[in-house]
Amino acid sequence: MNDRHDDDAGFVRPAKKALGQHFLHERGVIDRMLLAIDPRPGDRFVEIGPGQGALTFPLLARHGALTAIEFDRDLLAPLTAQARAHGDLALVHSDVMDVDLTALAREVAGDDRIRLVGNLPYNLSSPILFHALDHAAAIRDMHFMLQKEVVDRMAAAPGGKVYGRLSVMLQAYCTVTSLFKVSPGAFRPPPKVDSAVVRLVPKPADRIGIDDPKRFAAVVRAAFGQRRKTLRNSLGGVCPAECIEAAGIDPQTRAERLEVADFVRLANLMPTDAATGG
Repeated sequence: MNDRHDDDAGFVRPAKKALGQHFLHERGVIDRMLLAIDPRPGDRFVEIGPGQGALTFPLLARHGALTAIEFDRDLLAPLTAQARAHGDLALVHSDVMDVDLTALAREVAGDDRIRLVGNLPYNLSSPILFHALDHAAAIRDMHFMLQKEVVDRMAAAPGGKVYGRLSVMLQAYCTVTSLFKVSPGAFRPPPKVDSAVVRLVPKPADRIGIDDPKRFAAVVRAAFGQRRKTLRNSLGGVCPAECIEAAGIDPQTRAERLEVADFVRLANLMPTDAATGG
């Protein structure tokens, strides 16, 4: 990119390989993320993994207040010190997987919903996404930097090789939009893969239509557990062929051919004790 220059608001500290850290530093990418996020007065932001503050400080400068969840203890003091020049930063020292995002939303936003942002550690991105999904009712939208391969899977349409469990689970509950690709050089140290920024907007409850989230998750997991198999075989342990046919689906079809709405309809038609799990 021709607009590359380091964010003067950040601070330099070696990344910890064990934590999968790759610190964003390219200002052109940060500006594009801010444009996509479009902070407005009254918004309540929570950032996952502020790192060296590359997005944190510009977002604070634009918005004035931010809550951030950071696991690395060594980053807390420098983040706190430098944030004073930009706005009001509230730091939560924790693994995000241990944070009750619904409770945090009540603390930060009251009756309103929070907006999640972050450059997620690539080795933990899927668990963090599913964790956020569990608290989707408390979230207005999410803007994340992720490995491009993961974003491609998140936003994939039926019929392709990358369409799978992650695609269906996220698209069932959120509108997923891949925004733009980011090259390895935007990070310090550069990862070995391309990255991308994605937007997720949780759907209103009346547009989701899933009767039992655990049953739905179990059906999707089983269907893609052995994706080369037909639904008749992959779902044999949780859903009889008659149930698949009752949903208007050919049991000889493979999971990758089904729309998200097909999975919702199939799970809703299943007997309540036919599938369990989350």
